[in-house]
Amino acid sequence: MDKFGNKALISDLIALARADEKVTEVEYDFIIRLAERMRISSAEVKELFENPLPSKPLLTELERITHFYKLVLVMNVDKETHEKEIVAVRNFGLKMGIRPGVVDQILLRMEEYEDKIIPSEELLKIFQTYYN
Repeated sequence: MDKFGNKALISDLIALARADEKVTEVEYDFIIRLAERMRISSAEVKELFENPLPSKPLLTELERITHFYKLVLVMNVDKETHEKEIVAVRNFGLKMGIRPGVVDQILLRMEEYEDKIIPSEELLKIFQTYYN
């Protein structure tokens, strides 16, 4: 994915982190680490906090699954899940074309894990169940 696309994805993560009207230090650090992996500097991330980019359509199923997983990770990284974050992650999922049943199953299954983070293998199983 190109740099603009990666910045748009980081903007989505920022929007989700802000859904509960506060960005915790843990959420901020997590976003910075993901951005660095995408070759986006912390200065560029700060700019995205000030001037977010619109969401970018994701073309492949793998891109959608990966991005949705990152959104769920941001929602749970601070170990606090607020109703506004759940609504926001659900809306992001639907906007990306992820079936409502998949979104609901992921939100339900995350409660089964102590840190609310579904292992990636389990996440893929959920997607496979609904898409095969």
